[in-house]
Amino acid sequence: MTATAPHPRVTKTGEGTHRARGPRLPVRILPLAPAVVLLLLFLAGPIAYCVYIAFTDLQLTGQAQESFVGFDNFTRAFGDEAFLNAVWLTLVFTVVSSLIGQNTLGLALAALMRRASKPVRTLTGGIVVTAWVLPEVVAGFLLYAFFRREGTLNAILDWLHLPSQNWLFTLPILAVSFANVWRGTAFSMLVYSAALNEIPQEITEAAEVDGAGGRRRMWHITLPMIRRSIGTTLMLNTLQTLSVFGLIWVMTRGGPGGRSQTLPLFMYEQAFQNSLIGYGTAVALLLLLVGSLFSLVYLRLLRTEV
Repeated sequence: MTATAPHPRVTKTGEGTHRARGPRLPVRILPLAPAVVLLLLFLAGPIAYCVYIAFTDLQLTGQAQESFVGFDNFTRAFGDEAFLNAVWLTLVFTVVSSLIGQNTLGLALAALMRRASKPVRTLTGGIVVTAWVLPEVVAGFLLYAFFRREGTLNAILDWLHLPSQNWLFTLPILAVSFANVWRGTAFSMLVYSAALNEIPQEITEAAEVDGAGGRRRMWHITLPMIRRSIGTTLMLNTLQTLSVFGLIWVMTRGGPGGRSQTLPLFMYEQAFQNSLIGYGTAVALLLLLVGSLFSLVYLRLLRTEV
């Protein structure tokens, strides 16, 4: 006897015969209901409330009740030189520390560690990952001690008989950008190490036999094959960098003279130091919009086939 596959159950109705359907849609999504409720309660709810506050003149002190002001907070932001300066510094900080620094250095470390000996890989990976797992405040204090006028960097320069300076005063945005590179490169290195290990060794060896040098192999083989990992890493690093607050606050507090004040610090100053909750929330929504635009660009690039 041979086993036969079970036939779908057939029911008869007044209009004819039809196959029995599976569970209805509400029944199938029932297991997702708790997660949906939690997302609505702790994510969508606060976001909706923030959107409402951004269109009011809510303040922390000196106000009995807020009033609806429409787009006045957004109009005020684009006419505020301090806000425009924060936007520019946020773009500089993101491009220098995330798009260029973390991704380039992470890819370089991942490529070099593939050819390094095991002790070197272990030591390098341990140092880089340690910087990543440090709390942001601790990392900020360490880099403050490194860049301050009497810090480690100037001590090294003095020992080499090179000119030193107060880096946190003369080049504050570059100092905090370097600090973010030092702290966040480990994530890129780990992602790119996993991506490089997935490249078939036969392809690299065939290109090497055909006479392709290291640069040509990197440009025509390695980068195209890990393109999706590059896009994902760029998106995650960018979103993380746009929200950096503690690192810059510990090192410079946005100074001197607002020369390292990115949008998160400007938002904090307006909302909690100047007590302008409505205006600060409007700035937060604009920051959210910037992050969304970056995400849309990266997602668009990820849709393209290799």
